[in-house]
Amino acid sequence: MLAARSGVQSKETVLGTLASYAGNYATQPGRAWRSVEDTTHDPIISARKPKPYRSMARDEDYYQESALIWLEADQIIRAGTAGRKGLDDFARAFFGINDGDWGVVTYEFEDVVAALNSVHPYDWATFLKTRIELPGQPAPLAGIEKAGYRLVWKEQPNSFDKGRMEDAKSLPLTYSLGITLDKDGLVSNPRWDSPAFNAGLVTGAKVIAVNGIAYDADGLMAAITVAKGGNKPIELLVKRGDRFLTVPITWNGGLRFPWLERIPGTRGQAGLDQLLAPRRTAGPVK
Repeated sequence: MLAARSGVQSKETVLGTLASYAGNYATQPGRAWRSVEDTTHDPIISARKPKPYRSMARDEDYYQESALIWLEADQIIRAGTAGRKGLDDFARAFFGINDGDWGVVTYEFEDVVAALNSVHPYDWATFLKTRIELPGQPAPLAGIEKAGYRLVWKEQPNSFDKGRMEDAKSLPLTYSLGITLDKDGLVSNPRWDSPAFNAGLVTGAKVIAVNGIAYDADGLMAAITVAKGGNKPIELLVKRGDRFLTVPITWNGGLRFPWLERIPGTRGQAGLDQLLAPRRTAGPVK
């Protein structure tokens, strides 16, 4: 949010960032068994080592999923106060208690709830406990939708994902085939129960050819597009260890990348637009 408000990043890029979060959690199988709270233990449990199936194991999701949870909190406050207050007011109430003091101030869950209630009375304890402590919850899209946007899927990456792809020189096909490939065709992050997973592709395998033609990212994306709506599998020649295997993957849904778009019929400036709008400083910057 601060990146868009300050102009460090464009609004379009920040919307793409939120779309990336939303797309992940809307399809993540690990949400069925593991809560957001439990992922706070991840740096200790896994020591940030690679996981064979991150989508099922989950990762340090408390960062990104919490951003979507707080977005919903902001929209609840705005709706309950007729737009007079929002998450900025909670931030001032909770973090601004000793202005200018950089010392440590401990707090409990009840303190967070009390600060929220001081801004707008609501059952914040249940709101937070349900979304953070319980597994098997719906994807955290309510805040995006209350803010006038919705998650949609397009055949081109949004600006945030496009930038990440170019920087990492990777091809994330998470929401189509269910894998990510590096510039050399090396497979990583097979998504649990995806077409690639069910075909037997694993981390470390290397794609050599697509439908009999030497692998490159554009060729594979073209093959996925051609297969859309049909029933003919995409054939990958894969090197796994010392073995070469022909792996047919049945997927006819085309390329899929997450985007946020305004909900049709939304009038005026949507809540998310307001949240991302530039802010003026209270006084001269020193």
